[in-house]
Amino acid sequence: MSKVLVPLAEGFEELEAVTIIDILRRAEIEVVVAGLKEGPVRGSRRTVIIPDTTLDQVMDTAFDMIALPGGLPGSTNLNADPRIHRLLDRLSREGRMTAAICAAPLVLASAGLLKGRKGTSFPGALSGKLLEGVDYQETAVVVDGTVITSRGPGTALDFALKLVELLAGGEVRQKVELPLQRK
Repeated sequence: MSKVLVPLAEGFEELEAVTIIDILRRAEIEVVVAGLKEGPVRGSRRTVIIPDTTLDQVMDTAFDMIALPGGLPGSTNLNADPRIHRLLDRLSREGRMTAAICAAPLVLASAGLLKGRKGTSFPGALSGKLLEGVDYQETAVVVDGTVITSRGPGTALDFALKLVELLAGGEVRQKVELPLQRK
C-alpha cells in the first residue's frame, strides 16, 4: 500500500487538505497528516484540524508521495520550514512523487523541483524567480514525471483523483470516483 504525507501549516486551504486526505483514504492509501508542530492546526478559514502526528515524528519515515495543500499563509509557512525542503529533496532524490496545489507549488519551485518542468498553480502564486525555468500551464492538473501540480480549491477533487490514479492505478480511481456522482 502506498503511503502519503500531507503536512499542515497554519493557514492551510481547508478544501484542498480535506479533499486530498479524504479521496486518498477512500482509495485505501495510507495518509499521514502531520502538523509542523504539536497540536491542532488552524486553516485559512479558521477550520481546525488535529493532525495524526507531528512532522518531527515522521522525518525519517518512507513515503511514496508528499502532497502539499495550498492556502495562504499556509504555503508560505510550509516554504519557510527547512524540514519540508529536506523532505522534498529526499523524496525527489528517491524518485518519489511530490505534489502541490494552489499556492503550494511555490514550495516546489523554491526547492528547485519545478525547474525544467511543466507546472501550474493558483494564478500569481508563481512569479518572478519562482517562475524561471517552469513551463507554466493553465490547466487543472499538470503531471510532469514525479511532480504533480494543480490550480486551486476548485481543482482539488481532480487533483486528488489524479494522485489516486498515479499511486494505485486507473481502476482504483474509477472505484473511488463513481460513488462521488461527478458525472
